[in-house]
Amino acid sequence: MTATTREDLAAEAPDGTAAQTSPSPAPDGTAAQAVPSPATDGTTVGPDHAPGASADAADAGARLRWWRRPGAAVTGCSVLLAVSVAGHGLLPGLPGRLSSLAETLLPWSALAVPVLVAAALLRRARVTTAVALVVPAVAWLATFGGALADKTSPGGDLTLVSHNVNQDNPDPGGTVRSLLAARADVLALEELSPATAPAYEQTLAEAYPYHFYEGTVGLWSVHPLSDARAVPIMPWTRAMRATVDAPGGPLAVYVAHLPSVRVGASGFTAGTRDEALGLLVSEVRAEPVRRVVVLGDLNGSTDDRALRPLTDRLVSAQAAAGAGFGFTWPARLPVVRIDQILLGGVRAASAWTLPATASDHLPVAARIHLSPDPAPR
Repeated sequence: MTATTREDLAAEAPDGTAAQTSPSPAPDGTAAQAVPSPATDGTTVGPDHAPGASADAADAGARLRWWRRPGAAVTGCSVLLAVSVAGHGLLPGLPGRLSSLAETLLPWSALAVPVLVAAALLRRARVTTAVALVVPAVAWLATFGGALADKTSPGGDLTLVSHNVNQDNPDPGGTVRSLLAARADVLALEELSPATAPAYEQTLAEAYPYHFYEGTVGLWSVHPLSDARAVPIMPWTRAMRATVDAPGGPLAVYVAHLPSVRVGASGFTAGTRDEALGLLVSEVRAEPVRRVVVLGDLNGSTDDRALRPLTDRLVSAQAAAGAGFGFTWPARLPVVRIDQILLGGVRAASAWTLPATASDHLPVAARIHLSPDPAPR
């Protein structure tokens, strides 16, 4: 009787292929590991590499998705922040007018940079850390770097001051004394009340022989006023216009207090403000006087897209000739500039904020050049 050997068990199968053998038990009783056999094309056939599988597919399967790499989320947020800051005016509007709110607070977007850098450092991603620091910082400086520079210059022909005095101001007399120290040629006040307006009128009479006020807004001037009237932007008077007989010719001055805005469950409730702004813009566009100034509390920054109908036509004195952002509200710790001096047909020499009064707003001031024959707008 002939003994059957292991080689006999590995004999060819009826179809001519080598019969697959099962691993023989090792001396310790465990199954011996099968050795991958070479395929007909010369490649090694094993449990993790099937014949015909693409090497690129194998590499792609082993490689992590880009969004799952360390620091990918931080990099994406950094790029998104940079685009939102540098191109905020081109971005689509968000529901609930949240775009206006974001643009009003846009200068504070710089606070997000240290947060992104800290997140990148925690992931120990050096490239991501560099991106988180450099990309948003460059976008922010390109957008707001000019505001940080001191653009003030000497000279000027006329000083303008505007102040929301707060209808609940507990110290109108002290507020007036502070405003008189600015030696303004033209002084605009907003948020007057029936109780306080006569007190301002009486206290300012000696320094300002010409004045006009109606409703909650008023104008005081060292130069004669004419064509003074209320501007209907609300059911009650919150805007006015007058012609100042300024050096070199007439100057149309608008004083406005646009409706307040709120942040609530429905978003940024600025609809009433925007409607009143549209009426004010219509008046300014129809203004026959070439030199125009708009003073007041506009309840919006000049970065706010809702104010573009006005800011596309007029220039911010603070942006053109100020130093820094000139934040005005709230007075104790200002975070936004919603009190504006906007110019058309005249040029700002300097712009600044005045010391705090008993109001919740800081007063704003500007010194302007009055050319005798400005170019038409």
